[in-house]
Amino acid sequence: MQEEQPQEAAEEPAPSAAASECDPGALSSDSQNLSDVDAFKILLEMKMKKRQKQPSLPGTVTELVTEEGSKVYVVGTAHFSDDSKRDVVKTIQEVQPDVVVVELCQYRVSMLKMDEKTLLKEAKEINLEKLQQAVKQNGVMSGLMQMLLLKVSAHITEQLGMAPGGEFREAFKEASKVPFCKFHLGDRPIPVTFKRAIAALSFWQKVKLAWGLCFLSDPISKDDVEKCKQKDLLEQMMAEMIGEFPDLHRTIVSERDIYLTYMLRQAAKRLELPRASEAEPRKSIPSVVVGVVGMGHVPGIEKNWSTDLNIQEIMSVPPPSISSKVSRSRQAGSWAGF
Repeated sequence: MQEEQPQEAAEEPAPSAAASECDPGALSSDSQNLSDVDAFKILLEMKMKKRQKQPSLPGTVTELVTEEGSKVYVVGTAHFSDDSKRDVVKTIQEVQPDVVVVELCQYRVSMLKMDEKTLLKEAKEINLEKLQQAVKQNGVMSGLMQMLLLKVSAHITEQLGMAPGGEFREAFKEASKVPFCKFHLGDRPIPVTFKRAIAALSFWQKVKLAWGLCFLSDPISKDDVEKCKQKDLLEQMMAEMIGEFPDLHRTIVSERDIYLTYMLRQAAKRLELPRASEAEPRKSIPSVVVGVVGMGHVPGIEKNWSTDLNIQEIMSVPPPSISSKVSRSRQAGSWAGF
């Protein structure tokens, strides 16, 4: 049984631009002799002044509080929505977070820095090279399933002329403008999700699901996307296709709800303030976190927020089930009879 550890916080956008933008003369010629601790305190104070005590937040934001008093603002988004991008920007500007967490893993982090035109082209192009790469990385069945899900995303992309992940790119850009704001990747690694999903299905269930994904072609309008802001469009389409496979829904949706909840709680640890010397007592303050996730994950995050979570259990990749092995054996026999 293989296990993959939860990924560490990914990137921390440099605060230099935000510091110069928010620091009108505080770092004057007289302040060049400031210690790092004093400089940090000045910038933190400016950040606190910009942070709204009673923020005016979009209706797509859910506020959660940790036992330590940290606040987490979860922005529920539709992955192909301009409104969602605006919701993310407004939320980050209002609450001036210490950490921003997005529903991405290290295997999809490249979309944060690619321009919209390149992403649009990449999303529409599903070729043999991508298939080979997916199979090499995840195995035959998991690789094929990943490519079929990419096909779903590409179908939406082609219909709307809009690249996926716009809300995550906006979150990345806005986080870079906030002093001392860290940027975390909060989703479970794709290979783990796909391998666990494949292991949960029998051979014939895999065939049936793949068949449904292959023939997805219903037209989608921008109005359809906005109507789906209460349940993310891509996840709604997936839910319709996997509804008869509860084990698949558990691995693709419910387990990721748990993982996202865990990562949000990890990000919401109290913020430790720097000390001028080792003799100075340690001090910490509650932190503020913004989470950017698909709307479909918000109810699960709320449900799991106050429960004990076993993250290692959903990071392991189980061996194929007995029923799956039997199905493969029968299928091999049926092909041999031809």
